[in-house]
Amino acid sequence: MAWDFSTEPEFEEQLDWMRGFVRDEIYPLETLHLDYATLQAATAPLKEQVKARGLWAAHLPPALGGQGFGQVRLGLMHEILGRTAYGPVVFGNNAPDSGNAELLSHGIAFSGREWQRDKWLTPLLDGKIRSGFSMTEPDTAGSDPTLLATRAVRDGDEWVIDGHKWFTSNGSVADILIAMVVTDPDAAPHSRASMIVVPADTPGVEIVRDVVTLEDPGRTERLQPEGFGGHAEIRYHSVRVPYDYLVGGEGDGFKLAQLRLGPGRIHHCMRWLGQAQRAMDMLCERALSRHAHGSLLAEKQSVQNWIADSYAEIQAARLMTLHAAWRMDRDGAPAARTEISAIKFFGAKVLYDVIDRAIQIHGALGFSADLPLERMYRWARASRIYDGADEVHRVTVARRVLRDYRPADVPTEHVPTRREAARKKFATLLDAAEGQA
Repeated sequence: MAWDFSTEPEFEEQLDWMRGFVRDEIYPLETLHLDYATLQAATAPLKEQVKARGLWAAHLPPALGGQGFGQVRLGLMHEILGRTAYGPVVFGNNAPDSGNAELLSHGIAFSGREWQRDKWLTPLLDGKIRSGFSMTEPDTAGSDPTLLATRAVRDGDEWVIDGHKWFTSNGSVADILIAMVVTDPDAAPHSRASMIVVPADTPGVEIVRDVVTLEDPGRTERLQPEGFGGHAEIRYHSVRVPYDYLVGGEGDGFKLAQLRLGPGRIHHCMRWLGQAQRAMDMLCERALSRHAHGSLLAEKQSVQNWIADSYAEIQAARLMTLHAAWRMDRDGAPAARTEISAIKFFGAKVLYDVIDRAIQIHGALGFSADLPLERMYRWARASRIYDGADEVHRVTVARRVLRDYRPADVPTEHVPTRREAARKKFATLLDAAEGQA
């Protein structure tokens, strides 16, 4: 079976434009400490350029204002955008808004509630509202969403939601929250949960705090007045929303989550490759610029090992990720589940290791905030946790790989047993050979 990761010459030209645009127009914003309003003003004209080139919100189908690019082309885009945290923002596919837009679009397709398009989906795509994805719970559901405890009980034409969530990314600044909640506790584990849109200003929604993380240790738990959302802890106290604020149908929560997370993991992995390549660039530049103990660092065997290992790991992760994207384009997300899980834990390790080597070669400079490496390093640590911890994805891969094998009382490769079978297979030849001896 041939694998084809090639794209059209016209799209290659778009990728070339993106590389220069990200480098020349977006990179400089990283060095400035802009408040939210100023950042919005700075990125507004950049977003217009992206829209003019037909690259805005490209993860969505054309009917929703996207381009219908497919996962391979999206992956190649995200490899470029992932080199800077502002890249996805300028191109209209930053988390969690991009994933939530996909959820809403799938939900509309499932349910036929077209009014949700005008009320939430289009404003979200246009950047007029912001959203949060409210799934993780502090006491129960982390890597195992079948343990969700937050409940939504139907009361006539309304849902009444009670529960405790945290790590709702963007939650403290969101206009709408998509809450994954249990609507039928007696159903099968993967049919118990549903997703419901909760406007953030609904009575009973308590935004407790922004949880301080390694990603941004300088924050406080206070809700940030400048408009940058963190990972919010939220309590739902008898929150009432209309029944038809349901995303999709009752019990569709897990199905929707998989539709959201499959492509999202590919995009994460390609963004990580962009970050890893940026760290690799800094590693190689330093190796050719710094002398120590009588020669360039590039002439030291350990440094050469770092460069070679980083190159090989990035290439391996890139090919694995593109293969997963190709498989998903051809066969759909469920068929690519093994490949998607494999790139999730492998890509996260590559990202972390390459950045670590780049810090090491820069010494104290790499450890300082005078280079972006320390920030990249902190952010990279989260890659082994979000969208499923590494351990969960390893279990998924192992279980699915083992499906193709069967137990054997005698090992299949047992040489004495194989020898006996070979003697029977080639008996005539062996007898003839013995007769000539």
